[in-house]
Amino acid sequence: MTRMYLATNDNFLNQLFIRFLQQNLLEILEMKMKIAAALLLLTGVSVVTVIAGPVSNSDQVQRTDLQQQGLKVATFAGGCFWCTESGFEKLPGVKEAISGYAGGQKENPTYGEVSSGVTGHTEVVQVYYDPQVITYEGLLQSLWRQMDPTDGKGSFVDRGTQYRPAVFYHNEQQRGLAEQSMATLAASGRYSKPLATELTKLTVFYPAEDYHQDYYKRNPIRYKYYRFNSGRDQYLEKTWGDQLHPDFTTFGRGQKANPATHVSLSERFQAFKKPSDNELRQTLTDLQYQVTQQDSTERAYQNEFWNEKREGIYVDIVSGEPLFSSKDKFKSGTGWPSFSRPISSASISEHTDTKFFMTRTEVRSQHADSHLGHLFNDGPQPTGLRYCINSASLRFIPREEMANEGYAELLSQLNE
Repeated sequence: MTRMYLATNDNFLNQLFIRFLQQNLLEILEMKMKIAAALLLLTGVSVVTVIAGPVSNSDQVQRTDLQQQGLKVATFAGGCFWCTESGFEKLPGVKEAISGYAGGQKENPTYGEVSSGVTGHTEVVQVYYDPQVITYEGLLQSLWRQMDPTDGKGSFVDRGTQYRPAVFYHNEQQRGLAEQSMATLAASGRYSKPLATELTKLTVFYPAEDYHQDYYKRNPIRYKYYRFNSGRDQYLEKTWGDQLHPDFTTFGRGQKANPATHVSLSERFQAFKKPSDNELRQTLTDLQYQVTQQDSTERAYQNEFWNEKREGIYVDIVSGEPLFSSKDKFKSGTGWPSFSRPISSASISEHTDTKFFMTRTEVRSQHADSHLGHLFNDGPQPTGLRYCINSASLRFIPREEMANEGYAELLSQLNE
């Protein structure tokens, strides 16, 4: 990793600073950065590489202690790990974020080797979090709001595959959640380019040198100067606007059933309380909000599940109530997910829709009251029905994840 620091005439700077030696260190550093910034504009700079010392054994001890506390762990790459470490450590429920390297071939790589781009590693942060406070989905939503997921060749001012974005999953549950989150992000229309974020299983994580740990705390002035000039914050503000800082602890809440409970699915969702409009705006993408809350329709063939062929169930994006099964999904040629029946007729409600000078039957979810789509009488036998549903209203749960997500009692329906 190469960081741009100002290689100016130190003697010249020292002469300017000699008069300020009686002031505190913070004031001196601030002035030095201001003068260096001015020299950048007037004379240009050269680039120097900062290489930290060897990795401390304290990192391994720290990680072991964190695991013994019963915390869960996630690993993400979002460009410069100074920035992503800072972003994750500020989240509620995150106990520690450790900068390091993953995704390469060489064992125990040094910072200098990784920054050369030849080892195949990328800069990552390993996040230790309390799942009772923040979910893995919440961490993913924070990741998307920290970096550019469409840039596979670097990250803002830092170029090279050692800065490429990635999600390194630790288990199949994380893989499924990451796939779902990435698919939703890709279908949101937020980006003009396709996602270039890798999704790969974590094999080994190497902590970075001590110098890089908590860099934003140890070197706040240099960190802020680097971050501002990287263009990261400007891009994020433009891309996310007022959705840049939601309550990340709300993501994944209310969508999953608790696998430890023995309450039936029907009883479980009777107690569902719909989030406020403000909460929905924070937790849903623009498209999901427009479809579920404003009765919009997404584009045909340009949605997440129209061609989904895996076994599993489709649940309401807001409440998690089960709606449709892959067993009843069929190819309708319309460009939207189509089903011949719902999992249970009690899970949906039907309403007369007279918009656009026609009369149709609107379909909504029973508990979240989300707009799902419309019902037509041109489906396959034996029902003759076609439930034409917006992907933006749904969350897909693959068969292999159903038990873990609390929908084990519906597994038998996939075999009927």
